Amino acid sequence: MATTTKLKPAAQWVELRTTKSDWDSADPRLLQTMLVQLNLIRAFEEYVLELAGQKLINGPAHSSIGQEGGAVGSILPLVSADQINGSHRGHHQFLAKALGHVSPDGFDAKADFSPEVRDVLYRTLSEIAGLADGYCNGRGGSMHLQWTEAGAMGTNAIVGGAVPFAVGFGWADRHAGTDNVAFTYFGDGAVNIGSVLESFNLASAWSTPTCFFIENNQYAVSTNVGEATGEARLSGRGLGFGIPSWRVDGQDTLAVYLATKAAVDYMRNGGGPTIIEADTYRYFHQNGPFPGSAFGYRTKDEEKSWRDRDPIAIMEQHIVRRGILTADEAKDLRARSKAIMQEIGTTVVEPVPGGKPGQLQIQSQLWPDPANINTGIRGDIPSFEGLTVKDDSELGPDDLEQKKFVDVVAEVMHRRMEQDSSIVVLGEDVHRLNGGSRGATKGLADDFPDRTLGTPISENAFTGFGGGLALDGRYYPVVELMYADFLWVAADQLFNQIGKARHMFGGKHDMPLLLRIKIGTNTGYGSQHSMDPAGILATSVGWRIIAPSSAVDYVGLLNTAMRLKDPVAVLEHDADLYKTVGDAPKDLDFLLPFGKAAVRRQGEDVTVISYLSMVARALEAVDKAGVDGEVIDLRWLDKASVDWDTIGESIRKTNRVIIVEQGSAGTSYGGWMADEIQRRFFDWLDAPVLRVSGSESSPSISKVLEAAALATTDDIVAAIAEIV
Repeated sequence: MATTTKLKPAAQWVELRTTKSDWDSADPRLLQTMLVQLNLIRAFEEYVLELAGQKLINGPAHSSIGQEGGAVGSILPLVSADQINGSHRGHHQFLAKALGHVSPDGFDAKADFSPEVRDVLYRTLSEIAGLADGYCNGRGGSMHLQWTEAGAMGTNAIVGGAVPFAVGFGWADRHAGTDNVAFTYFGDGAVNIGSVLESFNLASAWSTPTCFFIENNQYAVSTNVGEATGEARLSGRGLGFGIPSWRVDGQDTLAVYLATKAAVDYMRNGGGPTIIEADTYRYFHQNGPFPGSAFGYRTKDEEKSWRDRDPIAIMEQHIVRRGILTADEAKDLRARSKAIMQEIGTTVVEPVPGGKPGQLQIQSQLWPDPANINTGIRGDIPSFEGLTVKDDSELGPDDLEQKKFVDVVAEVMHRRMEQDSSIVVLGEDVHRLNGGSRGATKGLADDFPDRTLGTPISENAFTGFGGGLALDGRYYPVVELMYADFLWVAADQLFNQIGKARHMFGGKHDMPLLLRIKIGTNTGYGSQHSMDPAGILATSVGWRIIAPSSAVDYVGLLNTAMRLKDPVAVLEHDADLYKTVGDAPKDLDFLLPFGKAAVRRQGEDVTVISYLSMVARALEAVDKAGVDGEVIDLRWLDKASVDWDTIGESIRKTNRVIIVEQGSAGTSYGGWMADEIQRRFFDWLDAPVLRVSGSESSPSISKVLEAAALATTDDIVAAIAEIV
């Protein structure tokens, strides 16, 4: 008969509750600070709901009324250098962090509010209302609040979307030798999301000082936590990842504070990640000024039972009992908190001329200028003064040597890491197999073991981790995706988070990151490992894209791209380029000019535009067709970096255009480019723009079907014959 042995978890899981002695021993200044922050946040949220009720908040207003205790209690143990991020319901956490930043010594509950506190309330209200004076200049609104100087790194509209960034913050803190910590806030709805669980694992594996703070407010919109999971004590998730976890009453601000103190002490002393679950309750519906009972998914009795344990009432009870404040003084604090919001409101809204009594409108002079809508999507182009910037055509025989393409990929990154200690390379197996699956990171783990990070198979977690490093700013992440198709696995982090981060938070902070993407066409790896991602990336916000067709271009483009302060994707062909041997630059520091295409062949009859390995096929096709074709190698593919001058000069000469790409017609890069060419150069075109691409299908495993799915030299020849 089989025997069983009871296993013990590798980490503790405890529930913390306060006693009267905890309240009696608490510092009066701490309790006053808690009460002031609770009242200010409550008054702020109530005023936001007033404006939402008059439809003066564009979009949702996810109030945190009822949940203030978790925010105040967890953020008071932090300092400004500790970083937090959060979810769509994050006003309270943002305000707690900002108030702590401007009043690091706490609050006297009887004192007037300082100008700095008023400014925090005004700028936060302005942001939620979408106004120019907001922290993100009105671009973030209710769901995207950021003030990096205060350590508030951004709230987030994608459930669970911000969590991987916080693992990056924590790693940066630990690697930089500080004792700072990172907190990421999310709700019960996010706990079951893959990126969150992937982040638990990554933080545990790498021992980052990241606290995963679960606000269990019982409902994901209208779905109760008991319906969504078999274990409603959500802090239990930590046991599976070896993460110490605390469960605490979120209505008890002091209990949250004590649990957080224990978690923060553990992390500051090198203990790795932690989880805190605060059981709490949102008094209102998912957004807006109505209770959940109005929508039928909660009862009024349930709502009353939670309101009877209001965090402000609990705090007032103990403060008055201890004689720190009188009941009247506590009542006066509440009145003053409401009054300051009404006062600040008069600087944001005004009565509607001729309107009904109490009818308000936003003061028109406060709106942001629509002319700036595209400002800050990407950073400015840096100066290259004093650097070796030259086109590849300027390199002579003495400047070149014969090398395998993939070896050059590894060597130039080794050079960059040798010269810049902020560069961190990460991805699946990059530290093993003599340089990853193809050798593209050869030698990096040997010489830079603490900055060459082999990741778990968890694309959302490690790409988001890279995004966190980029936003933090102390390190430059180089993230490798083993295959381009894995963009879809990491899509939220790449497109909703990294690509949009600069613009949606006001366009003021940098997002320097390099994403190395291997394209697996002609490798026999089939439909899920063979996509060309250029079209997907080019039609997504915020990304720059480089596409080197030779080892020389790889070095020059990479060096230039890594000087930008933007996320840059570098596309790398596996079978079509990695294995080729050809000219490579001896100087691994030279830079190609930013945003400059290369004319690989001069001609008069037709302009053939391509990138990566299809450039060689385009050259072959022009010769085979026997026409005087001009072949342009784009090199820079994103909309902001395309060399329209070179393209335009060619089109004015040939009056005919063919765009050539290898990948699927459905995710075509040429689609948007053809549209742009026709709008820019219509008067010079003597024929419609032709596009050569792969089939509608993805490449199959069968060798003949794979070949049939991809564009070939003969396809280009046929297009030339049609247009010339």
